[in-house]
Amino acid sequence: MTGVLASFAALRDVLQVVLLWTALVLGAVAVTDWLVRSRRLSPFGAVARFFRKYVDPLLAPVERKVVRSGGLPASAPWWALAALVTGGILLLALVDFVASLAVDLSQGLRGGPGGIVQLLIYWTFMVLRVAIIVRVVVSWLPVSPFSPWVRWSFTLTEPILRPLRRAIPPFGSIDITPIIAFFGLGIVEYLIRRMLA
Repeated sequence: MTGVLASFAALRDVLQVVLLWTALVLGAVAVTDWLVRSRRLSPFGAVARFFRKYVDPLLAPVERKVVRSGGLPASAPWWALAALVTGGILLLALVDFVASLAVDLSQGLRGGPGGIVQLLIYWTFMVLRVAIIVRVVVSWLPVSPFSPWVRWSFTLTEPILRPLRRAIPPFGSIDITPIIAFFGLGIVEYLIRRMLA
């Protein structure tokens, strides 16, 4: 198991370095593009010509998406940088998540049948808590609850939240049942794991 964890740690270290250098390069591209577009650098100079020949074709797909969304073409490098940083954070979190799953699985298997049951209980409650978080975040965004990306969270959490909504009235326009369900799941998980221990 130590070898697997060392592999995950090495992968994470490599990803961090690659993402950092890519973000620095993309940041330099964004600043230089802004300097050229704002005419602080000559649009006819060597730097501007280099950008038009080599960098602009790489940013063209991002620029099209930005323009279709109602943004300015000049902000495409900044959006690309934001997407890289966000994607990098998510990728590193995914590597950490998979590493923690490997550790949990190893500990569960070492614990025999009882350890496997404990692991399945932990994973079940973790998925339910993540589903509640996704549902809350989606409620703040213009995303349909029927979108295939988030429908699973509504499917998993509605049987938990519906009875709570009947018992707990909302405070104005704020529905506090996801908060209560989130902490309630933690208490129920703790009680179940104590009974099985």
